Amino acid sequence: MHKIRLNILGLSVSQTQSGAYALVLAEESGDRRIPIIIGPVEAQAIAIQLEGLKPPRPLTHDLFKNIAVAFDINISEVVIYKLEEGIFFSELVCELGTQEVRIDSRTSDAVALALRFKCPIYTTEEILRKAGIILDPESPSEVEFGHQKPSSTKTESEFERYTVNELTDMMNESINNEDYERASRIRDEINRRKK
Repeated sequence: MHKIRLNILGLSVSQTQSGAYALVLAEESGDRRIPIIIGPVEAQAIAIQLEGLKPPRPLTHDLFKNIAVAFDINISEVVIYKLEEGIFFSELVCELGTQEVRIDSRTSDAVALALRFKCPIYTTEEILRKAGIILDPESPSEVEFGHQKPSSTKTESEFERYTVNELTDMMNESINNEDYERASRIRDEINRRKK
């Protein structure tokens, strides 16, 4: 099977399913994109890693990684190998010494773990033919790396009256309260001011 490497383009709120998110994977050497609908918990696990946020306690995917590392198990790659009735099937390719083990996984969990193990994500030409879309380069994309474009200026002005030091304290408090969405918005405001 010829594998095609994918990169994470970003996450956005799903336009088709309420309460869900769209994870967009991009063909590394091409123009095709694969949008995958995922749940809010998995989206949070992926977003935290993309944003470089450190939760005060390990999330489920962090716990999985800690256990794997403790037992010398490494995930060397993630493969999205099947698409059936709109559902993507993935597997974790794990190494334990010289032994290779493949473990079935939901794609959202596989991507969250790929980020933590810093391993590549692959798919097949067949899946890219079935599910791949090509975005018009002339039209602005609704997906930016790690977050969706703000739909209004409310998010930008929400933190306008605070200093950078106050924002940093608020971001840390949000992380401690496990409100990662708010922490991400505050971090974006801090980064905007630094430009």
